[in-house]
Amino acid sequence: MNRGSFILFLKKNKRPRSYECDFQDCSVWRALCRKHLSAEGIDFYLLAVSDVVTSKSKLRAFAYAWNPKDISKNNFIQTNGFTAHRQPIAQSTDGVRGKIGVKEGIHAFDITWEGPLGTVAVIGFATKHAALHCPGYIPLLGSDDQSWGWNLVDNSLLHNNKTLGVYPKINNPPKYLMGEKIRMIIDCDSHKAYFERGDDWMGIAFNELPPVCFYPSVCAVYGNTEVSMIYAGPAVLG
Repeated sequence: MNRGSFILFLKKNKRPRSYECDFQDCSVWRALCRKHLSAEGIDFYLLAVSDVVTSKSKLRAFAYAWNPKDISKNNFIQTNGFTAHRQPIAQSTDGVRGKIGVKEGIHAFDITWEGPLGTVAVIGFATKHAALHCPGYIPLLGSDDQSWGWNLVDNSLLHNNKTLGVYPKINNPPKYLMGEKIRMIIDCDSHKAYFERGDDWMGIAFNELPPVCFYPSVCAVYGNTEVSMIYAGPAVLG
């Protein structure tokens, strides 16, 4: 078969658009989902909010979810596998990192704060060397050169123990609403990171990121607050 005949064959026998979705929800992926995720995790409502609906994409999201072994002693991961819960411990700042870091490509993480913010509520990313616990109430994420954070309480960007300004860079930026989904995009190829709220791109948050492995991270101070993180997959720019 020559090249022209082969292309014609492919066109005539092109798989339907639903094929990929059907494949990602086939019995093999469903079985793996049931093996590794709890029933609460498989049916976690924020997966659908992030358009993570197939068994394969749920399994991938769980692989990137909060790491129960890389977490402050005052936090724990809920049985759904996607939600970090901070216990009501006074005078403590507590963080958590994701299980898988990224160092190439463009990646989207959906973060939802499902409780009061308190005086510090920082979302962002960090290397493996950033601290996840400290005494007092401070924006731990962004307090050194190993972490970058956005404090949802006052909209400040933080890195290397410095405040880099208000984000987004507009007059009177809106306050975070409890339960609102924020999409964090880490562009390792362009060494940038930014956030989206709904359909609104909020502008570049961090430039000139070093070529290291970044893990989605948060830090919290309010007792019994919860933060969920869903890996939405490689980001689609457009």
